[in-house]
Amino acid sequence: MVRGLDHIVVAVKDLDAAGRAYAELGFTVTPENRHPWGTANRLIQVDGFFIELLSVADASLIEEPAGKHFSFGAFNRDFLSQREGASMLVLESKGAAEDRDAFLKSGLDLYEPFSFERTAHLKDGSTASVAFDLTILNNPLSPQIGYFTCFNKYPENFWKQDFQTHANGARTVQTVYMLAEDPSDHHEFLGAFAGQREMRATSLGLELETPRGKVFVISPAGYKSLVGEAAANAVVGDLPLLVALEFECDCLDATRIVPANELFGLTIVLKPAKEHK
Repeated sequence: MVRGLDHIVVAVKDLDAAGRAYAELGFTVTPENRHPWGTANRLIQVDGFFIELLSVADASLIEEPAGKHFSFGAFNRDFLSQREGASMLVLESKGAAEDRDAFLKSGLDLYEPFSFERTAHLKDGSTASVAFDLTILNNPLSPQIGYFTCFNKYPENFWKQDFQTHANGARTVQTVYMLAEDPSDHHEFLGAFAGQREMRATSLGLELETPRGKVFVISPAGYKSLVGEAAANAVVGDLPLLVALEFECDCLDATRIVPANELFGLTIVLKPAKEHK
């Protein structure tokens, strides 16, 4: 199975402020939801993909990691002790058991199976149950990034048209940008993670096409040439890092780039739909 982009986790210190900033960019942002392990989120949904804005709401509920037990709360708490921004890259899943089997056959390092359920707060004030199976991977080459696949047990309760309608016309995710000194170092892991071994190597980096969006592992020089000096200079932290996210939008006449230092650690690129036709 080739896995498409599912979502990215963007760790922020002030969830309400981050929600307001994304709303000012023309995104519809969901109400706050809580996890049982002490974090809270607000989401930005497009067609089959979402941004998960995540903060620590109650640090006393966070469990510490132990052995192969992964702590979602502790990982993002520790990430936030260094910086804000995209902490985790998530791909879609057709089933956790199938993912584990495929990853083990590829020689990847897995954590224990992880499943959870939470209450989703909908736009009309009602609630619904959502539940997920996560298959979480360890990649020593990029310890600043968490990786997992996400199997959505109740997609009918999660995906809502009201949440996917945005004033800026955003409708599809185009590219997740991962900044690395040597993009070729990440070919083997990302190929096994996505189930897609074929990639395009360019002078800028490594392009991995998925059924939903592209992962572009890009060099610092290549990134600067694409997003400009302001966005390139806004990168904070040791590489490799997830640094930018690009959307296709129906309601824009020109590309808009909002650098990470103005948007909680993640650069957002909004491109008119006509630029992709």
